[in-house]
Amino acid sequence: MENNQNPNTNWERQALEHLLLENLKESRRGRRWRVVFRVVTLLILIGIAVSLFDFHLPGHGMSVEKHTALVSLEGEISSSSMANAEDINASLDAAFENEHSAGVILRINSPGGSPVQAGMMNDEIHRLRKLYPNKPFIVVVEDICASGGYYVAVAGDQILVDKASLVGSIGVIMEGFGFTGLMDKLGVTRRMITSGSNKGMMDPFTKENPKQVEMVQTMINEIHQQFINVVKEGRGDRLKDAPDLFSGRVWNGEQAVKLGLADGYGTVNSVARDTFKAPDILDYTVKENFAERVAKRFGAEAGTAAGKAIVKASDLH
Repeated sequence: MENNQNPNTNWERQALEHLLLENLKESRRGRRWRVVFRVVTLLILIGIAVSLFDFHLPGHGMSVEKHTALVSLEGEISSSSMANAEDINASLDAAFENEHSAGVILRINSPGGSPVQAGMMNDEIHRLRKLYPNKPFIVVVEDICASGGYYVAVAGDQILVDKASLVGSIGVIMEGFGFTGLMDKLGVTRRMITSGSNKGMMDPFTKENPKQVEMVQTMINEIHQQFINVVKEGRGDRLKDAPDLFSGRVWNGEQAVKLGLADGYGTVNSVARDTFKAPDILDYTVKENFAERVAKRFGAEAGTAAGKAIVKASDLH
């Protein structure tokens, strides 16, 4: 039987089939990549959501096995820093409350700061030690534990340091500047109206008032004595009789041990391993999450922008 099929038509059909097949393969590859892209996007969104809403609660992911509880006090002690009483106390509460924590370590690396915040931490530590009398609490000093940092440290059962750590600074300071001489040279006059005789006390643009200076000195002397009493209560008979012990001086770790400001040498790992016999360490420190960092950064930038706007507005007038 004679084949009447046109060769050109057969070629066109084969080309068309090949083209349709390639389009089908391309469509399938496109669908696979779209699925992959959607999965990756979903994972990224989940990661962002976790970063935004994970508030890093103390003891988050806590172990049900025996472990050493760690809380870190880092940087300047202030209500607006990570080293604030609310967060540190919450971390300590969780660390003491967990029945599987063999002991609690407070790691301090702080030059000090607010005596109020430090006092709140010291009080909470005393409360927790009475509530959990059988749970040891040891302070481990890293680079520095001075002023308000040491105010917190003396609440510990022991204070362990490195030989080169900086310890002490048992004193109180209030500082500022005076610009009255410069203002006289520039011919600038300070205009300040107050409703109380001491409302503008220690203003840097007015001359010192001897009576007000005496008032401030009395106030910081009282705070200094409060500091001394807390140190004596916490360290007791371990303190050696040294004339400049409460002068605000800082000692290295080796000197601090000799003076009774510290008890010996140690690290977080050595305490967990050798003292608590619980080498697994769980960090209970409340940490700032991504959303909080963004909010603080935005707040700081907004405040700066608002300040600049006010200055510009005043310049226009």
